[in-house]
Amino acid sequence: MTRYHVAVLALAILGMGAGGATPSFYDMKTQTLLGKPADLGEFRGKVTLVVNVASYCGYTPQYKGLEALHRELKDKGFAVLGFPSNDFGEQEPGTAEEIATFCKRTYDVTFPMFSKVETSGAHQSPIYKFLGASGHLPQWNFAKYVIGKDGTVRAFFPSEVTPEDPKLRKAISEALAAK
Repeated sequence: MTRYHVAVLALAILGMGAGGATPSFYDMKTQTLLGKPADLGEFRGKVTLVVNVASYCGYTPQYKGLEALHRELKDKGFAVLGFPSNDFGEQEPGTAEEIATFCKRTYDVTFPMFSKVETSGAHQSPIYKFLGASGHLPQWNFAKYVIGKDGTVRAFFPSEVTPEDPKLRKAISEALAAK
């Protein structure tokens, strides 16, 4: 592999694209909750809502609203993407299998779930490094990022903003209507 190919690969992993292109969330790769490779490029051209989730949080009942939002809009080019995190109050201590079972049994979650991440700090995931470049990092579980069709962060909402909140719904609608 040449230096050029190594550099392009490194940029792709960091979500920076080749040739100085504007970084896109959809250039990134990660893993599914159960450890299989996942290419976020699968969502290119769609609007996504990225959420750092946790099973033992006061905001955990938001899973119900997130799932309803996902089901309501999935045929309109939208998806909720869940990224479990144990960063805040150690409220996501489970294994991938435990998290998957909890989400399915308790909230019948069908939206894509990815591997557990660190949202900040020395071991911050590349996903949250990219999201944090928007000027916002989660201060607690269930922070939400609206990602446009082009893979850029269009809006950020803190944990207390529920999936039903009109401000969040408006941001999603505007992103869906954008070219």
